[in-house]
Amino acid sequence: MDCRALAFHQLPHQPALFLAYLQKFEKVKTFYALPPTIETVTRLSKKLDYPEERRAELAAILGRQNAALGAGAETSSNLERLANGAVAVASGQQVGLFGGPAYAIYKALTAIQIAEELTREGIDAVPVFWMATEDHDLEEVRHTSWFDSGKLIRFALPDGNEAGLPVGRVALGAEGDRLAREAADLLEKDGSDLLAQYLSASYQAEETYGSAFGKLFARLFAPQGLILMDPLDAGLHKVAAPLYQHALAERDTLNEKLLQRGKELERAGFDAQVKVTAKSTLLFYLGDGARQVISASNEQFHAGEKSWAREELTHLTHTEPENFSPNALFRPVVQDYLLPTVAFIGGPAELSYIAQSEVLYEHLLGRMPVMLPRAGFTLVDAKASKVLGKYGLTVEDVWAGSQELRRKLEAASVPKSLSRDFDRDQKQIAKMVEHLGKQITRLDSTLAGTVERTKKGIEFHLEQLRQKAGRALDQRLGVIAAHEQHLESLLNPHKGLQERELCLLPFLARWGASGLGELQKLCTGKKLGHHFLVEFP
Repeated sequence: MDCRALAFHQLPHQPALFLAYLQKFEKVKTFYALPPTIETVTRLSKKLDYPEERRAELAAILGRQNAALGAGAETSSNLERLANGAVAVASGQQVGLFGGPAYAIYKALTAIQIAEELTREGIDAVPVFWMATEDHDLEEVRHTSWFDSGKLIRFALPDGNEAGLPVGRVALGAEGDRLAREAADLLEKDGSDLLAQYLSASYQAEETYGSAFGKLFARLFAPQGLILMDPLDAGLHKVAAPLYQHALAERDTLNEKLLQRGKELERAGFDAQVKVTAKSTLLFYLGDGARQVISASNEQFHAGEKSWAREELTHLTHTEPENFSPNALFRPVVQDYLLPTVAFIGGPAELSYIAQSEVLYEHLLGRMPVMLPRAGFTLVDAKASKVLGKYGLTVEDVWAGSQELRRKLEAASVPKSLSRDFDRDQKQIAKMVEHLGKQITRLDSTLAGTVERTKKGIEFHLEQLRQKAGRALDQRLGVIAAHEQHLESLLNPHKGLQERELCLLPFLARWGASGLGELQKLCTGKKLGHHFLVEFP
């Protein structure tokens, strides 16, 4: 397997705060508790303060969840280790259709690899994946794109979540079952009956976005023992209830800290990723099934048509904690209250908004895990590798955009001056023939007809030559267009990074059983902060 490592700053469209966090930590250390290194994780692991009573409750809940998702022996073993004192390396993602974009799997692989490396170094660690089932944005999860035979295929389930349900509770229905069969056929065609079985068995009509995603990941990562975590579980909300109550009791102080942090980021030249206003709180309300923002004004709290006094709402978090859900800034804090987390594996956007969440960690938890970047990948198939080599291009040339890519493809293949040369030379030949014809006619007027026929013959043959050259040029341009489509569909789909736009399953089907393992090896803590260009069969 050939691969080339790029630093994240060599990728297009990376957040400035994320890059500074990785490359110039001293510049942004005010916004983060700890630097992003494995050495920091090791030090933190040795002094983590996590209540044993909470550990027992958590392990029991996760045991039930993972059993329901069909987890295997390795996950059961990791759950036992968690119950007995192991620390957690956590990551998470929305529960996208068919596993969502490839980077969801890359997050899981990075968490698995870091946990394995910590364990080998004497720190018992397990990987945990937080499935973001409480999100209510169905548009984020209902579709996925696959790369197949040089083109993109879009799978999409119907839109429409007017009730505002958390996506983890939205059923797939008959259409989900049909799409899964269609996608499974493609996986079989690409050579993986096993992945096809995984997909078909996971995505059935009676499943939800959350349960289907969980069952697929449980099957994919059975050998590594990935522990899955569904935050919609009422038991987890009960464990988190004291933190909800603290967040409401301290709402005014916390909101002021968040507003101040936004100003500090702006003064440092960065944008706050999550908008905070004077009316913001950290919670959503789920009491009517829908997920509604809770806002605050004049000591009253509101969600939809409901209103509460602070004391009344705080009491509800005690009596019905399952009806509350954290917002984007509070979610990681809840996660790391529930888990004995020493490292969180995140993407560029997540590690950017953690700069805001840091004030919540400090005030509510008094601790914070080390935030580590997930490994990133762009997979280059054999055809794309051959095409890039033929034209002397790199993956970075494809990222530069369609116009620049086409220019370089044509410059390497088609003489753009050909048509211009034809026009110029044809005019010169016509002048030469006309000049010679006049001289010959003056010499012998009876040759005028021969001169005219010769002139027309030359024009005819030149036009024929031009047409043949044109057909050759069109054929060459057709080949270029096909090559351009393959490169863009694979390496710059929808004008974005492959890992953000494409599902990984078709690649794994073509790669074979070793694919996940090969990628996991590159997720090592020794190469944090890299994006790998990987050639695969």
